[in-house]
Amino acid sequence: MGIRNLHQHDSSRRRGRSYEELSTVDRGKIVKILVVNCGSSSLKFSVHDMACSGQKVELWDGHQLLNGKIAGLGGEAHCLLIDDQGETRKFSRQISDSRAAIQWMCEILQNHQQPYGFWENIEAVGHRVVHGGEAFRQAVCLNDDVLHQIEQLNDLAPLHNPFGVVGIRMLQQALGKAMPMVAVFDTAFHATLPVHARNYALPLELAKKTGIRRYGFHGIAHASLARGYARFTGQALQQSRLITLQLGNGCSMAAISQGQSVETSMGFTPLEGLVMGTRSGNVDPAVVWHLMKHHSMSVVEVEKLLNEQSGLLGVSGRSSDMQVLLRAANEEHDTRAQLAIDMFCYRIQQYLGAYLAVLHGADAIVFGGGIGEHSPEIRAQVCAGMEWCGLQIDSVRNEQAINLKPGDAAKITGDESSIAAYVVATDEETLIAQETIRCLEQSKA
Repeated sequence: MGIRNLHQHDSSRRRGRSYEELSTVDRGKIVKILVVNCGSSSLKFSVHDMACSGQKVELWDGHQLLNGKIAGLGGEAHCLLIDDQGETRKFSRQISDSRAAIQWMCEILQNHQQPYGFWENIEAVGHRVVHGGEAFRQAVCLNDDVLHQIEQLNDLAPLHNPFGVVGIRMLQQALGKAMPMVAVFDTAFHATLPVHARNYALPLELAKKTGIRRYGFHGIAHASLARGYARFTGQALQQSRLITLQLGNGCSMAAISQGQSVETSMGFTPLEGLVMGTRSGNVDPAVVWHLMKHHSMSVVEVEKLLNEQSGLLGVSGRSSDMQVLLRAANEEHDTRAQLAIDMFCYRIQQYLGAYLAVLHGADAIVFGGGIGEHSPEIRAQVCAGMEWCGLQIDSVRNEQAINLKPGDAAKITGDESSIAAYVVATDEETLIAQETIRCLEQSKA
C-alpha cells in the first residue's frame, strides 16, 4: 500500500493537533511523539509518551514505547523492533531506498492488530536533521519555508540532509500537513561556539561569503551525554565542565561549559577531528592537492579516500569495526590492527589535553557511542597516563560498565580520582522527543 493510500485510508481517524492546540495542552498532558532519523543506509524511529510539563528539559518525564531500526537499504533489509518491555520482533523485506523504508515504517506503525500500531495516536513528529547551517541554531517547527531552507543546505551535508528531507516530505504526505512536525539539528548544540573557536584562519570576507566555518556535528548525542551525566550525578549542567566523547563509526568530542558547547572536534564537515571508522580525521590540507597534482587523483577520488577508505579501515587494511581490530591485535598479534587502535586512542588523548586547557580543567569526562559504551579496553587506553590531571580509571568499574540501557550511566573512575569519568548510553531519540515538545510549546508561548 503506498504512502498516499495510507494517508487516505486513515484520514478519518487522524487525531493530530495543530501547533496551537498542541502548545496549549494542559500541564502534564501526555503526548505521543514519533521520532524519525532517516539516513542513506538505515532508518531509525521511535515512539514516545512525553509530558507537556513546562519543566526544564533535562527533568521532563518521558517513556519510550517503541524503538525501531531498518538497516540494509538497497537490498534485503531487516527491521528490528523493541518495545518498552524489551520484547523484540524482526522482519525482512527488499527495500530499495529511504523512501521505501519510510513506507515500510508507516505500514508497521499502522498495523492496529499489533501492540506497535501507534499510527492513529501520533500527535507530533520530531525529525533529526544533521545540518542546520547558520540559519538554525535550535529546533524549529517545520513549514514550507523552513523545509526550503533546509534543502538549501544539502550541499553541506550531501550524505545526510537530503534523506532527512525525504523523510519529512513523505511523513507530511502520510500524516497530513496539519500534523505538528519539528526539525532537531545536530549542528544546533554547537551554535554556542565562541567566534575564535568556530572560525578558520581564512580571510574573513571569503569565509562569510562562502559559509565556511566550523559547525560541529553529533550535537544531539553530545547533549544527550551531558544530560545523562546530570541526571546520574545530580550535578547541574550550568555548574559543570564536561568533555564528552561520542565514539562510534563516526567520532567526535566536545568541551561543554555551563551546559554549552565551547569547542568540538568536527568542523565544516564531519571529516575533521578524530580518527574514525573510515574517515581520516585531521590531515594536512596540502595532502589533498599533493594527491591531485602528483598522483593524478580527482576531487571525487580524494573525497572518497578521506571519507570512506581511511581511518581504522585504511590503517589496519582490515576493518572499520573496533571489536574486529581488538580481536585481531590481541589474538593474532596483528601489528596494523594495533597501530590503528593506537592512533585512534592517541588522537583522542591529544584532544583531551587540549580541552582540559580550553575548560581550565574538567569535572568529568563522559564516554558514549558504540565504542565508548561497549569497549572497556579502549576507554582504559584513552585514560592511560592521564593521572597527571587527576584522572584515574578504576579497572573493575570500567570492565563492568557495559550493556547499559539508553540514558543509563555508570562511573568508571575511583573515588580518589579528582576528574570523574562516566559511561552514558546515548539516548538521542528521547532528546529529540524532548526538543520537539519544547519547540512546540515555545512556538505559542
